[in-house]
Amino acid sequence: MGRKGKTMAWTYLFIASGFEILFALGLKYTEGFTRLVPSVLTVGAGVASFLILSQSLKTLPVGTGYAMWTGIGAVGTALLGIFLFHEPRDAARLVSIALIISGIVGLRLTSATAG
Repeated sequence: MGRKGKTMAWTYLFIASGFEILFALGLKYTEGFTRLVPSVLTVGAGVASFLILSQSLKTLPVGTGYAMWTGIGAVGTALLGIFLFHEPRDAARLVSIALIISGIVGLRLTSATAG
């Protein structure tokens, strides 16, 4: 696999993670899938996230790709929850988010050296 293919795989992974964040945030607005437009947009974001993730996993190791996808989604959703929905921002929560970020960075760095 050439450098361009790996770059595209990582690009797909980050785009898929963005859609994963939109999916998770959208769940808040669907009100239990009782609101049509937010529900359709949320399902669309979820489908897009899975489809784009599957493209990245053609090249990336599944353990690395899936872990990073869920980690980026979790961090993005948690941070946006703090800012958009005024969710708690206590020290333990922020440290936990930082630990997830360190795991994401570690996976990315070890994947870069492995291939």
